[in-house]
Amino acid sequence: MANIGGERVEIRSASKHYGAVRALDDVSLDIAPQEFVSLLGPSGSGKTTLLGILGGFIQPSGGSVHLGGRDVTYTPPHKRDIGIVFQNYALFPHMSVGENVAFPLRARRLPKSTYAEKVRGALAMVDLAGYEERGIAQLSGGQRQRVALARAMIFEPRLILMDEPLSALDKQLRENMQIELRQLHRRLGATIIYVTHDQREALTMSDRVAILKDGKLVQIDRPERLHDHPANAFVASFIGEATLLPVERAGADSVSLAGTVLKSARPIAANGELVLAIQTEKLLVEDGSGSPERNRLEGRVTDVVFQGESLRVFLALDDGTALSLRQPSHYEAARRIPPVGERLAVSLHPQDTIIVPKTGA
Repeated sequence: MANIGGERVEIRSASKHYGAVRALDDVSLDIAPQEFVSLLGPSGSGKTTLLGILGGFIQPSGGSVHLGGRDVTYTPPHKRDIGIVFQNYALFPHMSVGENVAFPLRARRLPKSTYAEKVRGALAMVDLAGYEERGIAQLSGGQRQRVALARAMIFEPRLILMDEPLSALDKQLRENMQIELRQLHRRLGATIIYVTHDQREALTMSDRVAILKDGKLVQIDRPERLHDHPANAFVASFIGEATLLPVERAGADSVSLAGTVLKSARPIAANGELVLAIQTEKLLVEDGSGSPERNRLEGRVTDVVFQGESLRVFLALDDGTALSLRQPSHYEAARRIPPVGERLAVSLHPQDTIIVPKTGA
């Protein structure tokens, strides 16, 4: 299956109201052809509603949807030529793998003479060559997910929607499938819009990630930008592993935490309450030779948790403020962590000192 190119997606002020409940509230997005964009947010944030509007399964209360320059706001799903992969696979248990994959071709009344070759190509794309005659009950969860992907791609759609398709898989298989999906997207070239509540999954696969909360779009950006430049405390708490601490403004480029002034190399909002977002992996253990430009904090170790490849270290600053850091678990790093009850100094580079508004975007 060759690179098929992607569809441009334009969402203009899309809203969906159920009585007084605003499931989606004035959301606008421009998605470029061949982009992989994830919709990320907690339950009830509006991401599945937005995907339903894109697929034509939900009629918006307001706004419009354009695919490839065509207004499809009220076009039914079967006329949008969109590939869709559901959370529960939605495979037909009485059909073979090949019959499941060929179903979109039959639904579109394409020539039967093309079915066999297209099915073989689609299954080869997802590493299931030769599985045409297998029954669905004979497949593992990961194989069923691959069949669902092959079915979504067989008619070569320029846009594919995915609704938490990996959530039912175990951790290792889910992580393997994330990499496979990323590579598949590069080969196929279709535009993919992917719904997930798993921030690591979104960061792993996406060109851009759109963060939704309470039906509103909070921020959309590249994964590394979202991680290092969150718009507010909600995004900082949802992307990565961060401790959020209220701080007081101490100057144009500094704040105060537990009596210590911390400088930031980033712009700080001029108004409103501020929060320091300390990402666990950005804190450095001080050994006495640290750079004077780094922000230094000191406290007492309250717990050390072994988590395989890393150690999660919990600290209590002198005023009782709690924070944590993550260190590699190999010997050289682990030996720098003192026992519980002893003091530990850590530091944070001004470039990694992230100060965000408590609320707002």
